[in-house]
Amino acid sequence: MPRIICVAGARPNYMKVKPVMDALERRGAEVLLVHTGQHYDPAMNDVFFADLGIRPPDRFLGVGSGSHAEQTGRVMTAFEPLLDEVSPDLVVVFGDINSTLACALVTAKAGPLLAHVEAGLRSRDWSMPEEVNRVATDRVSDYLLAPSPDAAENLRAEGYREDQIHLVGNVMIDTLLANLERARASDVLDRFGLTRGGYGLVTLHRPANVDDPGVLAGLLKALGEIAGRCPLVLPVHPRAAGRLAELGVPGGIRLVPPAGYVDFIALQNAASVVLTDSGGVQEETTALGVPCVTLRDNTERPITVEEGTNVLAGRDPARIVSTVNGVLDGPPAPRRPELWDGRASDRIADVLLHGGSARTRPRPTDRPGPVHRPDLIGRPGRTDRTFPL
Repeated sequence: MPRIICVAGARPNYMKVKPVMDALERRGAEVLLVHTGQHYDPAMNDVFFADLGIRPPDRFLGVGSGSHAEQTGRVMTAFEPLLDEVSPDLVVVFGDINSTLACALVTAKAGPLLAHVEAGLRSRDWSMPEEVNRVATDRVSDYLLAPSPDAAENLRAEGYREDQIHLVGNVMIDTLLANLERARASDVLDRFGLTRGGYGLVTLHRPANVDDPGVLAGLLKALGEIAGRCPLVLPVHPRAAGRLAELGVPGGIRLVPPAGYVDFIALQNAASVVLTDSGGVQEETTALGVPCVTLRDNTERPITVEEGTNVLAGRDPARIVSTVNGVLDGPPAPRRPELWDGRASDRIADVLLHGGSARTRPRPTDRPGPVHRPDLIGRPGRTDRTFPL
């Protein structure tokens, strides 16, 4: 059976790597877990490994924080000799963080097959670092494992071969459904003095929202107005903690420490509304059937808007307040997208273990030329581009 490296680097990866590792190992694959150390705060790291039952990493690279270039470069420098030593048949990367791109680039140059879980997601906003990471990672990947039909269509429109594209479903929902009963049994509501349906939940972490004091002040203004109708709970992401302390938080908004995975699912599941700038939370609330208002102008997960409970509100304070009031007055009906059924990891394992080797498979360069997308011109961000890179 093949030797496979699964790469995790930050909180958004942990919920994705666990079910894929389990599915591969159930089928007899040798799986090595590499943790880059992009997230190293115990509140963002250790608690998730414990909550999800993820075994300790086989290798920890310890790259830490830094600018995008510094962090990406450190991951590449640390991952390259490990790849030479281990000589895997396949490397699996997840999502869109800097570690994802860094390990993808090293793998593509070294020669093993490369699989990207959550391929094809697009926000059409080139100002988002994650968008650059997604597009570049897809370009060098052999297996493009798409979570939803829109992601698969994006890949087809960008000229990828059909044998590269696999619609497998959303692996994050595998983890959510596997842990939902544990979340429902959590005592986190009692610990925080909350009642089901009696509060809204807020998450803020994206640089565009928390690094600019003017933008963050506007969001806090909107949250303060909403809190007059619906008390809000905000688990504080380390990235936002300093800014929130500087600006001060309006009354009715309760700051709490970052929550572990099970407690956070419990908080989402019992909220009357969730306000977020997180892509993963958009997916989790859709699976849970909980109304979600996204504090961004775009989303790389449009299926949560089209087939779920998510509404895009942007970052204008008046629009946010109006949107939340409308959601509270008439919550959208729950709808769970197809293939968000808890079996995405099994489909991923089947694809990866029956797809051939680096010697027998066509590689990413064996493909048609780039496809020009005039229908994307004029959308927010640098979308007047020829895809792929």
